[in-house]
Amino acid sequence: MSTELGLLLPGHDVPLGRFTTVRRLLPHKERRMIGAWCFVDHFGPDDVRGRPGMQVPPHPHTGLQTVTWLVDGIIEHRDSLGSHQFIAPGQLNLMTSGHGIAHSEYTPPDHPDGMHGLQLWVALPSSVSAPAFAHHPSLPVHRDGAADVTVVIGRLAGLSSPAETHTPLLGAEILFSGPGEVTLPLTAGFEHGVLVMSGAATVDGCPLTPGALLYLGDGSSAVTLSASGESRLFLLGGEPFDEPLVMWWNFVGRSHEEIVEARTQWMAGSDRFGTVGGCSAAPLPAPGLPSVRLKARNRHGGVI
Repeated sequence: MSTELGLLLPGHDVPLGRFTTVRRLLPHKERRMIGAWCFVDHFGPDDVRGRPGMQVPPHPHTGLQTVTWLVDGIIEHRDSLGSHQFIAPGQLNLMTSGHGIAHSEYTPPDHPDGMHGLQLWVALPSSVSAPAFAHHPSLPVHRDGAADVTVVIGRLAGLSSPAETHTPLLGAEILFSGPGEVTLPLTAGFEHGVLVMSGAATVDGCPLTPGALLYLGDGSSAVTLSASGESRLFLLGGEPFDEPLVMWWNFVGRSHEEIVEARTQWMAGSDRFGTVGGCSAAPLPAPGLPSVRLKARNRHGGVI
């Protein structure tokens, strides 16, 4: 839905594992990407007292980085590089799949009562093939009146995240502790979008609540965010990503053949994806391929 400010992209609910439902905001039929951000899932806020929380067994990825951002709860990450890391609110897990990696994500048995966060993907340039994992326990925070702005990815308000990305990118959380307004500088060559994780806010005067992503387009030099009470927002941005992509299941590639090969190798237990040590759950099987050929699409959704 178009607004005077930009394009409002309503999300839809998708099951993640057996016990978690997420609200998927990207990709959307009207906007597939914001910069290199190609996938945005918002989960929670959920009450997980007496419940297992997130239970996602080993599964593969290619051609992307996963960005995990929590505001409540705890998640245990394991991957085929041997990484074993708990992530808590305010910390960043950044996993680079490159040509291939596998990982699992579990809420540990002894966990907080709530679970709330974002799982995002960043499309990688085709030249990036090496897998990697990084955990950042602390990130820079810019305090502006009633708002705390955490720079998760990239650079904003004179602060830089330590996270390494492979294209110019921005990800930032804006937390209002009460009524307030903040104007943030933007990179004019970036596309930008804003989502509300909790509470309500206005973006350059446009009301926004949880469940949708507001795509702002490119060319803006600043954005003004305001809230009448406690609210949490997330700002996305990046240089337009011009490589056409094929996205299917957990794979990002450039052609139908790449996706078929990745699926075949995952199902065969290929060394390409390795083994997630310390996780007793069986690897997640890939779904069957569609009966039609997968087609590469550009960032606007057009078939190449």
